[in-house]
Amino acid sequence: MFRKLLIIQFLLILISGFVSGQVRVRIFADKKPSSAVFTVIRGKYELDVYDGKSVPVSGDETVILAMYNDKIAVKTRNSKSFMCDSLTLKGLTGDDKFSFRINGGSQIRQNYGGDLQCLSDLGVLVLINNCDIEQYIAGVVRTEGGPGKNIEFLKSQAVLARTYMYEHLDRHTIDRYNLCDNTHCQAFNGITDDSLINKAALETRGLVILDRDSTMVISAFHSNCGGETSISEDVWLSGHSYFKKIIDPYCVNSYNATWKKSIPLSEWEAYLKNSGFVANGKTPNSYNFSQISRQNDYKIDSFSLPFRQIRNDFNLRSSFFSVLREGDSIIFKGRGYGHGVGLCQEGAMVMAARGFKYDVIIKFYYSGVTIADIKNSKIVKNDL
Repeated sequence: MFRKLLIIQFLLILISGFVSGQVRVRIFADKKPSSAVFTVIRGKYELDVYDGKSVPVSGDETVILAMYNDKIAVKTRNSKSFMCDSLTLKGLTGDDKFSFRINGGSQIRQNYGGDLQCLSDLGVLVLINNCDIEQYIAGVVRTEGGPGKNIEFLKSQAVLARTYMYEHLDRHTIDRYNLCDNTHCQAFNGITDDSLINKAALETRGLVILDRDSTMVISAFHSNCGGETSISEDVWLSGHSYFKKIIDPYCVNSYNATWKKSIPLSEWEAYLKNSGFVANGKTPNSYNFSQISRQNDYKIDSFSLPFRQIRNDFNLRSSFFSVLREGDSIIFKGRGYGHGVGLCQEGAMVMAARGFKYDVIIKFYYSGVTIADIKNSKIVKNDL
């Protein structure tokens, strides 16, 4: 019964999202804010505390919020302080923008569009931004992809971000919002004024990546694949037909294409011993292992360790590396940055710079997919 209610809630969210073009994002989700300052940058706002009355907020006016005895203390310039359990700062013009900073800090000040709902939960301000979908997508692209890129690369990132958003709209349904703003969902540091990024989002409006059966794909990407992408089952133990091993000639001269890390030989020997390796008189030269093409396991005769595990244990940039003994050191000589599944960002940037369009870029890294309007997605066809 509970699961059925969640599904109904999810479908209502999808329907409202299509109608209003809005997404509900919890902002500063991992910061545990206890106080905040809201400032109008553009448009007009109305402060609503659900008592039948509202307080106008406009023209650079600030609203100060603070937790006090599990309630929210509110102070505006032109009204008395008051306490409430929740409130909404609602944009009135349709082109409203505000800045926000938390916990008295000036270093975290981000700009947002749309409405802001504030709730009290166990002494923490829960802040939910009801944001235009394409403004949200542009903000994600700015955070995940950065500024100053070719528009075709930005379009590819926008389609990936939008695919992720629609695929995970129900991720926080029980918490009364769709997505959070950190890497648990997608990194979102507010809206952006970057005209090229906003153009990329608008020119791909509604487009997502679909598999052969019209389901949305896992929109994975990484910084640099080192010249060869990974198949998903080598990273997540679950296979998807659109994640094939791709030889990528575009990223091999990029910034994150190669890397090195050195550790003492004694540290490596201790690590191997703790992992179950028995030397049996083997010399340190037996530690050498060349990973020319991606492999799953580092091996010394019958002993093996997953490269993913070594990467995590030594905080390496990727699991695509060779092991080389040099004197009293072990050198990890690596390629790429990230898990290697899906779109290689630095490769995609080079492709865009060479004139490839965003759809060609996506289909280079995702095999056998189509790029279509979200309304053509299987979940929409079956459920709405």
